[in-house]
Amino acid sequence: MCGIFGIIGHNARVPAEVLERATRSLAHRGPDDSGTVILRDAAREAVEIGLGNRRLAILDLSPRGHQPMNDPATGNWIVYNGEVYNFREARAKLEQAGLQFGSNSDTEVILKAYAHWGEQCLHEFRGMFAFAIWDAQRHRVFVARDPMGIKPLYFYHSDQYFMFSSEVRTLLGTGLVPRVIDCAGLVNYLAFGSVYDPNTLVEGVNALPPGCYLTWEDGHVKQEQYWDLVGPNLDEGCNHAGAGAEKRNELETQVGEMLDESVRMQLVSDVPVGVFLSGGIDSSSLVGILSRNGVRPSTFSIVFREEDYSEAEYSRAVAQHFRTDHHEITVTESDFFAAIDPAIHAMDLPTIDGINTYFVSERTRAAGVKVVLSGLGGDEMFAGYSSFRTVPRMERFASAWDRMPGAVRSPLANVFAALAPSSDQNRKLTALYRNGGGIVHPYFLSRMLFTPGQQNELLPEMKTNSATFLRAERPLTESLSRALSLDPVNRVSYLESRCYMLNTLLRDSDFMSMAHGLEVRVPLIDHRLARRILALPGSWKLDSTPKPLLVSALGGQLPEKIVHRAKRGFTLPFEHWLRDALRPVVEESLRKIGDGVLGTLISERAARGVWENFLQGRTSWSRPWSLYVLQCWCQQHLSN
Repeated sequence: MCGIFGIIGHNARVPAEVLERATRSLAHRGPDDSGTVILRDAAREAVEIGLGNRRLAILDLSPRGHQPMNDPATGNWIVYNGEVYNFREARAKLEQAGLQFGSNSDTEVILKAYAHWGEQCLHEFRGMFAFAIWDAQRHRVFVARDPMGIKPLYFYHSDQYFMFSSEVRTLLGTGLVPRVIDCAGLVNYLAFGSVYDPNTLVEGVNALPPGCYLTWEDGHVKQEQYWDLVGPNLDEGCNHAGAGAEKRNELETQVGEMLDESVRMQLVSDVPVGVFLSGGIDSSSLVGILSRNGVRPSTFSIVFREEDYSEAEYSRAVAQHFRTDHHEITVTESDFFAAIDPAIHAMDLPTIDGINTYFVSERTRAAGVKVVLSGLGGDEMFAGYSSFRTVPRMERFASAWDRMPGAVRSPLANVFAALAPSSDQNRKLTALYRNGGGIVHPYFLSRMLFTPGQQNELLPEMKTNSATFLRAERPLTESLSRALSLDPVNRVSYLESRCYMLNTLLRDSDFMSMAHGLEVRVPLIDHRLARRILALPGSWKLDSTPKPLLVSALGGQLPEKIVHRAKRGFTLPFEHWLRDALRPVVEESLRKIGDGVLGTLISERAARGVWENFLQGRTSWSRPWSLYVLQCWCQQHLSN
């Protein structure tokens, strides 16, 4: 696990001080080692390449794993962030083809695999990764991101420079990227509490989407997709819908075997591996699988003194059941206030979530652990959210509503808007009723923070800029178009994976854990396992038992108390804190939102209205909190 940076000058020299400064800015991601190199293309004197790496040593702790790494046989160089868990299998194939290795690192395997297989090497890897290779023979840079988007990769392209990095903040810190808000990213953030790939909050800086690679050659950038959860190679899940009991048992057994394989594979490490344990089905299943494979892990849980928010009862039960080496991290109100500023500072992009991960990562790393497994992705893959039941119902309603004559729909929508009590849910229903063809699919409504009408109030100068809203909607329309071929439950699974999980959970998990030099692994979303699960009928994933596919794969290992407990999100008690000790600072921030970078974009009146609605119980804490985080982030990173 590392932080990477690269800068390619086209008819421009690479400023050595920029390369060094950018690499230093990633020190939190890789505290164990640092390296930079400036190369000149022997065939094209107008091209210079600067590569930087900060290393968190997990595999091959020796100096032989140092980056940037060179392949003497080809002249290629690599900088790499992540882990390829099956690197030993890939290495064995390459050795059979006659290639030789000088280290035991997965970095060298990627470098040799690219030289041998070219772009097709990406289909050999199982893991989480973002890497860049300077291809000396083809005079190009090859940049790739893992299939599920677990590891981030951002890039910026101008006439003189092409730059990439693990973090947006590093690109800003070069001084070569204008500090200008990307309005499409801002619309995404207000809609969902996070920015949606490929948009960011900085104009000109883009995220490389999951399952994609790009090439830079002679000043030109070309992007290609090499994998997606849906596509021509997806198993025909619809053919299994009528499967008999024997066939169904066979397919479910395959899921269990692949789940076991994924967890075992992600234990590959030259340092100890722990587990984040919340006491829910997802994290408990990881502990159960480790236990039946003879592994007694260290487990880490957050507990609160406020009993309404604490899951200590359940995490303790799992720890005792599987006899783990259990560690509880007690979070008090004073802990939160002490950490809120550094936690927001750790955000590479603003988000309404993730501070819980900051806490547990900080304490886990302080306990001497560098790698943990997380149950992230279990809800998305195994239908754990309420959205898997509510969104299909909303889809059926929306379909029937759309068939009604416009002369009937419009008055009914107006009556509902006028008479319904003011609440977040009713505002979303009003948006559904009044949908004029925009992206107000029930799934997006279920995840929406501010409805389109509220966005227009918050961004009064932008509501007539259709190009901005179209660019903000593009990630949504593309995800929805790919999901339409799936059954309703699997459609929600795909959208959750490519929207909420990708742009909130995975991104937050990455920068909050890497702020402390901690590597988080997510076995439940191994890309081959995820595709296998998505190929099974959605009806198999909903039952009286929560997440029946996952529970079945555990073969009765989990205590009934864990399986049938009421679902609770892994959240901090913001509602209480915002009404109490946090109130002065948030209130003051929203009162002055027009004074800073956001002053020409966000309406002060509308922002104050969001705060008043919260105080009067008409909206949840997440709305004013989102504006506060946005204001803080912009002041830190976009203010001149």
